[in-house]
Amino acid sequence: MKRVFLIISLALLLVPSCKKQEEGFKWKEAWDSQTPVDPDPEEPSLPEIKGKSRYIWVDAAANFPYYANDLAYIAEDCERIAQMGFTDLIVDVRPTSGDVLFTSSVAPACQKVAAWVNGKYRWVERTATFDYLARFIEAGHAAGLRVNAAINTMVGGYHSSIGDVGMLYNQPGRKSWCSVDNLPGGLTNAMDDSETGPRFLDPANPDVQEFLLTLLGELAAYEGLDGIVLDRCRYDDNNLDAGYTDAAKDAFTTYLGSAPSAWPVMPQGQTYVSSNPSTLQRSWLTFRCKVIHDFVEKAAAKVHSVNADVRFGVYVGAWFSEYYRSGVNWTSSQYNVKKEESTYKWVPNNYQKTGFADLLDFIFLGAYAGTNGVHGSSEWTMEGFAKLGAKRLAGAVPFAAGPDIGNGTGFEGGHQEALIPDIVDTMLKNSDGLFIFDLCHIRMFEYWKAFEDGINAYLKTL
Repeated sequence: MKRVFLIISLALLLVPSCKKQEEGFKWKEAWDSQTPVDPDPEEPSLPEIKGKSRYIWVDAAANFPYYANDLAYIAEDCERIAQMGFTDLIVDVRPTSGDVLFTSSVAPACQKVAAWVNGKYRWVERTATFDYLARFIEAGHAAGLRVNAAINTMVGGYHSSIGDVGMLYNQPGRKSWCSVDNLPGGLTNAMDDSETGPRFLDPANPDVQEFLLTLLGELAAYEGLDGIVLDRCRYDDNNLDAGYTDAAKDAFTTYLGSAPSAWPVMPQGQTYVSSNPSTLQRSWLTFRCKVIHDFVEKAAAKVHSVNADVRFGVYVGAWFSEYYRSGVNWTSSQYNVKKEESTYKWVPNNYQKTGFADLLDFIFLGAYAGTNGVHGSSEWTMEGFAKLGAKRLAGAVPFAAGPDIGNGTGFEGGHQEALIPDIVDTMLKNSDGLFIFDLCHIRMFEYWKAFEDGINAYLKTL
């Protein structure tokens, strides 16, 4: 929604979708009738997990052409995913439009998404009426998979080159829910920004939080759901410029005990913390992380109050040295960021209280390095991301780490079958589980057997 400046896969995090779909993709014939999901299916007994968990992400927009209107595709692919050796699905049920793919009393149903199909963006429409999430739960469990639902959290609409979609565009009265960003031209509501991308909500807005907590309560009540994962539970972009709403100013004033001496707090156009930020700037950065921490705490409590057996977690980018710009401190509250991280020397003493890993049942680290960065000890290598993640999480929560196998440098054109087993081995050796983004890339580049071989090799070591 503003400047996109991070290397390789930050663009993916703003718009997670496959760059192309299978050549010659054709829509199936229009449905004359649809087979409803059994409202009271006999729940299969899931097999005991052997070894560490293996998670595959199913992005809503990228996979919409296959699953939005087709029960058979869902069942077939669940069986195929289990055959590869994955143990868990993470099914995106709230794309960046903010509409949903599950039954909700407060959020509109997702009827179309902008997706990359055969070399261009186009609308992919949903005409089916079966319950998308319920079908994945049913088919996933039948295949022996645990099924976790993911939502794009702090978003409510999507502006694309082919049009706009989502809750915010359908309900203009909620414009005050949007992020207000500190752009070169001044403070700008996200709905007035012409750049394409998701429209972020204001995490500090009490109405936004209440809406999202209601949504999570509805999701946690889903029969058979195994877990919930928050994606984009952060501020817009990574440029320090988001969050300047009236609601945020009121909350920041309460946090400080007096009105801030400058608003906006950060200079226009500044994307990183300076070498010597002011006391007010340090407080602002800490406040933003506290807002996200406190929401995650409320969300975990909401989910567990509805169903204590539903696991609750968050996806984050593993590039922690830069993640403060998103208003997120995903470390354990017991980890001393100020002592260990040279890029965090600026943090005040209370900053580490914003670490939220201790609140979670599981966490997912996007170790989004390129094909030449599987091994190493630093950020922007998959192994380094995992090792540093383990240090920063300090044993507070199990974590799964892994790459984007479609958009990272070297992955774009496919033909990485020989590398897949090494990635599987490296991630499982250095984290508590394997995390792969995204299923669409496995389909696109025919990586089914490569993952099956890699996971089978791991299982033989147990």
